[in-house]
Amino acid sequence: MNERHRQFPLLKQLLRWILVVPPVAIAVGCMVALFLWLLHEAIHLRFRFPVLLFFLPLAGLLIHFIYKKLGKSSEKGNNLIIEEIHQPGGGIPRRMAPIVLLCTVITHLFGGSAGREGTAVQIGGSIAQMFGRWFRLGEKDMKMLLTAGVAAGFGAVFGTPLAGAVFAMEVLSIGKVRYDSLLPCLLAGILGDTTVSAWGLHHTTYHIGIVRLSDGLFPQYISPDFLLLLKVVIASVAFGLAAFLFSFLVALLKSFFNRLLSRRWMIPLAGGLIIILITFLLGKPDYLSLGVDAEYPGAVTIPSAFSAGGADTWSWLWKTLYTTITLSSGFKGGEVTPLFYIGATLGNTLSLLLDAPVGLFAALGFIAVFAGATNTPLACTIMGVELFGSEHIHLFAVACFIAYFFSGHSGIYGSQRIAVPKILSGRHAEGAILSDANARRMRLFSRKISRLRLMLRKTRNEQ
Repeated sequence: MNERHRQFPLLKQLLRWILVVPPVAIAVGCMVALFLWLLHEAIHLRFRFPVLLFFLPLAGLLIHFIYKKLGKSSEKGNNLIIEEIHQPGGGIPRRMAPIVLLCTVITHLFGGSAGREGTAVQIGGSIAQMFGRWFRLGEKDMKMLLTAGVAAGFGAVFGTPLAGAVFAMEVLSIGKVRYDSLLPCLLAGILGDTTVSAWGLHHTTYHIGIVRLSDGLFPQYISPDFLLLLKVVIASVAFGLAAFLFSFLVALLKSFFNRLLSRRWMIPLAGGLIIILITFLLGKPDYLSLGVDAEYPGAVTIPSAFSAGGADTWSWLWKTLYTTITLSSGFKGGEVTPLFYIGATLGNTLSLLLDAPVGLFAALGFIAVFAGATNTPLACTIMGVELFGSEHIHLFAVACFIAYFFSGHSGIYGSQRIAVPKILSGRHAEGAILSDANARRMRLFSRKISRLRLMLRKTRNEQ
């Protein structure tokens, strides 16, 4: 076969994706647009009627029974989609998209602290699976279409089509990017985002502002560029540890609720009551729902974190507690927007401690904590460029890759495979599933707690 004829299979594959991907991406974009509109209305309805927070436990109970009666395997959420791409099994039910959309809106209407990425990704996976069956695609093509569905959902919900494409390829395995689905993912991400824009919906815009450095903490002979880089490295370690803490707390609280409450329907009731109690103890509702729009003047939000004084010292920790309690007790949504909030407010706090530019460090935290929690540093670097511009791309990369390393073998997606361990001499083998690493960590933590209890008992007996 001559060189010219060898191009025919490539042309055939190209034409196939040009025909198959657009209807999937447009359908996903339309569904995400509906979701974003409903979410906006639900959040602002809660702003007008704060009393809705008191019904959060009942909302959790409703979500529990919806998934118990109708959800079936949909309960696994994003992890089900990742599993289907790795190892096709029972498939992704068509009902996943409407159920997760409804339950996420319910979560936010009554004040649950969750995100929206999980919903968009599940919408993308569910619709892609449906179209794949209609087109009678084979196993390999179905995997690619599912990956493209993830790209369409992610790109559409955040307005970051290129980051959505890379995220869909990078999130499947730690340390490895699957470029075989590059073309369908890129096409899906762009079309998904374009469709949302065509419906007249706009995403939140963020501005870093002018970056200025004072030299109050370091000798004047250190160059400003090197000094800024040093501060970014220090902050990035903290971003990675914050990502690890988030993933660890989600797993820990799930285990705690399951052990404490044998009747599963009691778990969302307990989670909702805890959120109400913490809100009253703090005396403000800043950490409910997405944290993007302000409920009252002076509220801590993601946009406010880009300005000096726009976040409290421990805002990032409170948001971590709110979101991990919400998600581990069965409410629906996603983790990414809360991770943006955690990162931006932590960056705000660190900028004061390190005498660094507030807007820049809020932006670095915004993408770096997300990178550490999802193990997608390349996608998050690109997201930084799409959201904040390319001026600080080298700092975006430094922050995301350092946070990725310091978050360890943890993450919010238990179905991720460890393709290349972060520490080559560690105990995590290639091909291992991240949930196994999380379970091992939980067992180790339980042993340490048991030992601590034994020590305390011995101490009491001796006294």
